[in-house]
Amino acid sequence: MVEEKKIRWPVFLPIAFILVITALIAVFWPSSYYELQTTIVDFAFNNFGWLFNFTVLALIFISLFLGFSKYGNIKFGGSEAKPSITKWQWFAISLTAGIGTGIVFWGLAEPLTFFSEPPEVLGIQPGTEEAAVFSMASSMVHWTLAPYSLYVMAGIAVAYACYNMKLPYTINSTLYPLLGDRAFGHLGTFVNILCIFGIAGGMAAVLGEGVLQIGSGIDYLTGITAGPFMWSVLVVLITVTYVISSYSGLQKGIRFLSDQNTKIYLCILAFIIVVGPTSFIFNLGSQSTGYFLSNVLERLTWTSPMEGSEWPREWPLFHWSIFLAYAPIIGMFLARLAYGRTLRQFVIFNLLLPAGFGMLWFWVFGGAAIFYDWQGGNQLWNLIQNEESGLEISLFVFLEHLPWTGLISLIMLFCIFISFTTIADSITTTVSALTTTGNTFKNPEPLAKVKIFWGSLLGLLALLTITAGTGGGEITAVDANKQMATVAGFSILFFIILQVISTLKSIIRQADYDKTNYPESAYNNHSYENKGVNKESYSNTTISNDYGEKR
Repeated sequence: MVEEKKIRWPVFLPIAFILVITALIAVFWPSSYYELQTTIVDFAFNNFGWLFNFTVLALIFISLFLGFSKYGNIKFGGSEAKPSITKWQWFAISLTAGIGTGIVFWGLAEPLTFFSEPPEVLGIQPGTEEAAVFSMASSMVHWTLAPYSLYVMAGIAVAYACYNMKLPYTINSTLYPLLGDRAFGHLGTFVNILCIFGIAGGMAAVLGEGVLQIGSGIDYLTGITAGPFMWSVLVVLITVTYVISSYSGLQKGIRFLSDQNTKIYLCILAFIIVVGPTSFIFNLGSQSTGYFLSNVLERLTWTSPMEGSEWPREWPLFHWSIFLAYAPIIGMFLARLAYGRTLRQFVIFNLLLPAGFGMLWFWVFGGAAIFYDWQGGNQLWNLIQNEESGLEISLFVFLEHLPWTGLISLIMLFCIFISFTTIADSITTTVSALTTTGNTFKNPEPLAKVKIFWGSLLGLLALLTITAGTGGGEITAVDANKQMATVAGFSILFFIILQVISTLKSIIRQADYDKTNYPESAYNNHSYENKGVNKESYSNTTISNDYGEKR
């Protein structure tokens, strides 16, 4: 019998209300909206900047420890579980689900910015070899092990709770080893609401980056002025695309998009390596990697408490915030791909391989951009600084140094578009699953109307984020994106810490959570019902694995 799909109102209504109110405030009081974000950001960084850094550093080591210790042999779903997607498909989906438009937006802009404007307090002379090495190494700190360690730990938490402990396929299940039955009561509902709020802010920020970059590219290539009207058109177009992709289901939409997206990435990298400054790219990349490995601990913990540099706040802490905002939902999505794989394989395919790809991406784009700017007497950087759209246009200015500029620019526009569509597809589907019931193994996709609602609302928040507070003064749309991402990430920081502690407890003491103690499913424990938990609200947990066999 096919169970009827329903909206999970205790989760859906509160978060929908919060996000709609947020959108209305941004529409009618944009300055107040931005000022409120600024107040939260100031509080978060001034009081908890060290905790952001320590959390990221700790999760890198914990991820590697779990993957390459005796616990790496743990198989999600048990010894008989069989995966049903290839390793290439797994890698492609994991890569694109974690990258989004971020690596395309910042892959060139970030190294070039650090090369031309390194932190003054470090005494690095702009435009020198020291600045070049610092810029590349700093980009590696931000875009390799750090983001994927957050996603991996969140994914391990959900996958182990669902497949090995036989707990419901929900984020709050990951807290059961720490909180017991309380994880499935009102506290569990609050956790789901909090994570949806975080991903809404993070997705709005990243979609904002993509819209800004596509709009600036169209402006630069055609002369059509980028602004609120163009941004609105692009948001509508992107939103419609990823809602349709999400509606088609994980097997068709995300798998196809991620496959094409990864192939485009690889082709672009190969093209620039061949026609660009090949020797310089690899020389600077290898030297910067050595600097990165030698100084990664210092870079991951720098807060500048006495000299008060704004650099840690404007760059690493901003990145940690947006990665934290994404982590619970991306982790939940990655868990869907983990069935039949070992914990060690999960770390390799979701941490080491994507991190290695990110390093190569910055080697190629960052190294080539620094070369052309160095050889051209800062011409590239000066041109970017004189352009109204600033960093958003840097990619298209850079492409003028390569052959077939027009064709490559169009390919990059498409790449940005498909990059965000891929990640937005996975997020829309996962958020919809958290706010509905009745999603089963044979019929895993949430209600179409719920997907449309969340896809549209998240797109609207992105548009409002890049327009709020930018009507005058020195606040840019990129600044507004950073603020939104930081607010979202701060709301998730403490949950992630609890989730990691709970997961470590469950894995290290796995003998206490085997099938002897959980013969069928954790929600068969009548104490949940005694505490007023609606067992039906977890009916979507039978999904377990959209690709493999039903366990």
